[in-house]
Amino acid sequence: MVTREWALLIFTILGQMASGALLTLMLIRAFAIRKTNVQQANRLTDGPLFIVVPIMALALLASLFHLGNLINITKAVPNLGTSWLSREVIVAVVFVVLAALYTFLQWRKLSTELIRATIGWIAALVGQFQTIAMIMVYMIRTQPAWNTFATPITFLVTSFLLGVLVVAAALVATRAIGDETQTDLLHSTLRGIAITSIALVGVEFVVLPIYVLYLSTQGASALQTMSSMFGTYTAVLVLRLLLVFVGGGVLGVYLYENAANGKERNLALLVYSAFILVLIAEAMGRFLFYATHYSIGL
Repeated sequence: MVTREWALLIFTILGQMASGALLTLMLIRAFAIRKTNVQQANRLTDGPLFIVVPIMALALLASLFHLGNLINITKAVPNLGTSWLSREVIVAVVFVVLAALYTFLQWRKLSTELIRATIGWIAALVGQFQTIAMIMVYMIRTQPAWNTFATPITFLVTSFLLGVLVVAAALVATRAIGDETQTDLLHSTLRGIAITSIALVGVEFVVLPIYVLYLSTQGASALQTMSSMFGTYTAVLVLRLLLVFVGGGVLGVYLYENAANGKERNLALLVYSAFILVLIAEAMGRFLFYATHYSIGL
């Protein structure tokens, strides 16, 4: 991989994590408000909300190594109507601006709860459109390894899996110690996150063999991709699957059990370990995405 592709790896992984995290936080807020009230929801989610903008800012910083400089972002505007690459760049900027606005309003409790929530949901939806734009950039007919059902599924799984786990880590790091209501909300939320994580890991293990079978029918370039995956990069693929299985699956089961039984002792260790293992696994998966593609005719 060249420097530009490493920049894209960091940009897409962090950008998808940020959009997944904001959507997760908005869903948790809605759940907490329904179960208790706005004040309790604020106490639970206001701290973790501060992770979204820094993650997205790092993603945009990485993208500069691909774009060259900030001026090139403005060159994307004229092509907004015809180019998914331009839409990806512009939507990423709009997303971070809206996320920053929502975080500031929520932090300072400016305006009404309804207006703040509306801005938050708009930002979350723009974040999801950013992931869709990232997907469409790689749906290229001359790239058989990318132009398949696996690209949208794996990009969305990465977004939601990293989103829920980074939020889980932030929730545990900012939890209110000794508050029974907050502890109950946290444990309920972590149970939902654990179930989501296990389900998403299951999706990854279902998609991979179907993807490989599909590639085997798509000609020489696709066969080159398979040859790289199960030749040069076999160790990377095996390690990536092992890490995501342990991080999102096995630790997800233990996380659910600990949260369901109210066990505090190992909660932080489980959440942080799951997030780190899955982050490494998803980065390795994206590395394979860029390292094993071959164009038709080349």
